Amino acid sequence: MSIGLLIITHNQVGHTLLQTAINMMGICPLSTEVMAVTTDCDPDDLRTTTQRLIAQLDQGDGVLVLTDMFGSTPSNIAYDLLDEGRINVVAGINLPMLVRVLNYAPLDLKELTSKAISGGKDGIVCCRKAETA
Repeated sequence: MSIGLLIITHNQVGHTLLQTAINMMGICPLSTEVMAVTTDCDPDDLRTTTQRLIAQLDQGDGVLVLTDMFGSTPSNIAYDLLDEGRINVVAGINLPMLVRVLNYAPLDLKELTSKAISGGKDGIVCCRKAETA
């Protein structure tokens, strides 16, 4: 068994991030689904779809849900279904977060959630040129 991964984002952000990560790594080691939320989506339909995807992805070890922006529709839908230890939710997905999750796929849900957060944070860097002497 393994963790299921559900990515919920606005429009095609999640699809693009996942495809980029797969291109970089050559594989997607987790059972993964992506849900695109558009402005014309009905919130009740989104919730039903999310519940169905979580049930499909949960093989007994839980599901990690990654969303784009905290407080937005994707995040709010995921938050409503949060069940710590079975369904964990992390908002603020970026490419480093997703790559870290895929690199640490064998971990349990608690550890994988922690890796997602650290990967996302570590991937945010203020770039500066080195001073020359």
